[in-house]
Amino acid sequence: MIKKIYLTRHGQTDFNKQGIVQGRGVDSDLNEMGRAQAQAFYDAYKNVPFSKLYTSSLKRTAQSMHGFVQKGLAFEALPELDEISWGIHEGAEVNEEQHAYYFDMISSWQKGETHKAIEGGESPEGLAKRLRAGLAYIMSKENEPNVLICMHGRAMRLMLAIMFNYPLSGMDYFLHNNLGLYEITFTGSTFVLDRYNETSHLKHL
Repeated sequence: MIKKIYLTRHGQTDFNKQGIVQGRGVDSDLNEMGRAQAQAFYDAYKNVPFSKLYTSSLKRTAQSMHGFVQKGLAFEALPELDEISWGIHEGAEVNEEQHAYYFDMISSWQKGETHKAIEGGESPEGLAKRLRAGLAYIMSKENEPNVLICMHGRAMRLMLAIMFNYPLSGMDYFLHNNLGLYEITFTGSTFVLDRYNETSHLKHL
């Protein structure tokens, strides 16, 4: 079974712009720039013969894919694709103390301590468990050769690490932009990276 996967992150929200912590527990809307990014992405890829669209359960992903849904593309929201939970830090403005906490946690994960959970939230290993379940569900659909997936930054990095058999500690190799594109081919036995964080469709914004 050969399957093409087009993987993107949602468009910009005011939380992104203002540096406010935004994970699974914050269900924010796209802002004006986010809607422009969504339109640019749609304009660039509207002619790809997608079989199905998958989003997370958070509305910023659905809003990012509005053009495809409006066009009539079949879609499904999977909670397994939701962003990591940042626990007690959700919705909080990033001050000096939180900034230090965030980078200390990222550093721990990069050192291989991916069992460490955010206070009141998730660990990369916990997130990876539900991402694997979501990926297995998507991959089980043999009648969907071209799949579009819209999800979230940290979750997307982990999803890519899972696909390409990286250790979870190596997830930060996979950079991302709002509505940047990763294009991937599943050959039947392995995932092959065709395009890495493609952003040329956003250059005019």
